Amino acid sequence: MSISTILPLGAAIMIGVVFAQQPVINAMVARTLGSPIAAAAFSVFITFLCLLVLLPFSGGTLRPSVVLTLPWWSIFGGFIGVAIVAGAAAIAPITGAALLFVLLVTGQLIGASVADHLGAFGLPERPISVLRLAGLAFVLIGCILVYRG
Repeated sequence: MSISTILPLGAAIMIGVVFAQQPVINAMVARTLGSPIAAAAFSVFITFLCLLVLLPFSGGTLRPSVVLTLPWWSIFGGFIGVAIVAGAAAIAPITGAALLFVLLVTGQLIGASVADHLGAFGLPERPISVLRLAGLAFVLIGCILVYRG
């Protein structure tokens, strides 16, 4: 494996390690601010400020003439972000971080498999195979093991 392959894989793992802390931090913020929605708004506001700082270095644009060319369903990314940030802040104190993330990853894998199968949002179609279904079944078994552990 080359360094150009290893670095992104390592970065993805590190992002995952840090990402696991977000609901825990947001749960504490929710206790102080009074609700998971307030915590999510605070978190997303900080995220927005950071993105505004990074935007000039990214090569991207938020020019209205370009933004208006996006497909209508692009707004769902923001709605999903609210569900993830606020939902995780509300659920983490109940489930703990490990079970929360096992369940989130399970949901992501199921959703991604359906999106692949349908070719959703411009993805190439990748039919759900018996092996993929078996993999998803193992992930569900993992959820049970983490829950009981």
